Amino acid sequence: MGWFAKLRSSSWAYPTAVLSLYGFFANCRVAEPFLTPYLIGPNKNISGEVVTNYLFPIWTYSYLAFLVPVFLLTDLLRHKPLIVVQGFFLVTNYVLLCFAPGLPAMVVLQVNYAVVASTEVAYFSYIYTVIPVESYQRATGYLRSAMLAGYTFGASLGQVLVSLAGIDYFYLNAITLGIQSMAFLISFGLPMPQRSLFFKAEKDGTSGGDGPEDRGSGTANARRHGAAGWRTGGNVATAGLLLWQSFRDSYSSRSVIYWSLWWALATAGYVQVFNYIQLMWDHIEPSASSSIYNGGVEAACSLVGAAAAFSVGHIQVAWAAWGELALGLFSAVGTGAVFLMALTSSIWACYAGYVIFKSCYMLLITITTFQIASNLSMECYALTFGINTFVALLVQTILTFTVVDEAALGLDIVTQFIVYGSYYATISVLFLIRGTYTACINQRSPEHTGTTEPESSVEVLPAERF
Repeated sequence: MGWFAKLRSSSWAYPTAVLSLYGFFANCRVAEPFLTPYLIGPNKNISGEVVTNYLFPIWTYSYLAFLVPVFLLTDLLRHKPLIVVQGFFLVTNYVLLCFAPGLPAMVVLQVNYAVVASTEVAYFSYIYTVIPVESYQRATGYLRSAMLAGYTFGASLGQVLVSLAGIDYFYLNAITLGIQSMAFLISFGLPMPQRSLFFKAEKDGTSGGDGPEDRGSGTANARRHGAAGWRTGGNVATAGLLLWQSFRDSYSSRSVIYWSLWWALATAGYVQVFNYIQLMWDHIEPSASSSIYNGGVEAACSLVGAAAAFSVGHIQVAWAAWGELALGLFSAVGTGAVFLMALTSSIWACYAGYVIFKSCYMLLITITTFQIASNLSMECYALTFGINTFVALLVQTILTFTVVDEAALGLDIVTQFIVYGSYYATISVLFLIRGTYTACINQRSPEHTGTTEPESSVEVLPAERF
């Protein structure tokens, strides 16, 4: 077992390997592409209207309630406990799906799903507190690959079991329960970080993510003014000051504000489409009387989207000059895909529209996260990630309450997707105008951006759900 001892002694390989293994199993959710058919089928026997207008909105509202407290607790408790909590709630999700009857149990399920989603920030940020900065890029690549592999394998396995073996959806959930139990056990093997990003002592040293804007900035000053107080005297106000200074440093750049605006608005629309696409598929071709290929489509989305995102690193484009225009153009493509899903009567056309839409989003969110992170310290990026996610969730909550919730409009699924298409059209028009203006300015005065982009010391995880 000398190889294991060598692995444990590595400053980055062991935590990266364990977290990658956790990410693979946690995202290997064989039953997830078939959640809606399971809920509205004979197993749970809940009507499509109740699922659409009552059950799914609970997830959005609960997620909004949990996000900020969990974000702060993640750093306060140093990440690992929240990853363990995520693993536990993943297990309880599938216990409820397998064995809990009735609508009240499914309400609890939606709250559980919200806890899982809100703790994803712990998974994304944990690795940067336990490994040296020179290993960030390799570790990030492994973690992304593990998540993608787990999701693709789970969706593909689910499709094979449904299409070829004719397995009942209950057994898909039982298989997923076993896989999530493995992820939960693996989470205990993660090393406990010795430092936090905001609640930390001076003796912990500087954060691995300190960048050029951090040195000499308000963030660095706040750290020097007594971050050690948390460890010695419980000075939470110091952490609050560091958060505030990180906020000011992060959003002092106009370009960061524009990129963050797209991130928040587009993510809100993307998550709405993701949450309700299975209901659209079931509307076009009911799962009770037709063969469905949800798992295969999700696997294809992951592969096509990953290829699109991977290509970003190999395309020589001055994103500072042309990035906003790219946001507008690909958002327009996504708009067309959403309208296709809303208006077609062909399930295959709807599948194709979803693949196009999701691939465009994965491509653009990769560009966006890189552009935002390229000049920010790790503290600033972590805070920006949290704020942008919160704004996206706030917009999504407004959409959900207005469009979906039975207490407001309670629209049918087709009308909902027409609204989402119109929403994305608005985003595309705004960024086409802004992108055209930026491109024209930089063509006339190229010295504003130059021909090269600042290099990032970190390859940043795309902020996806889900």
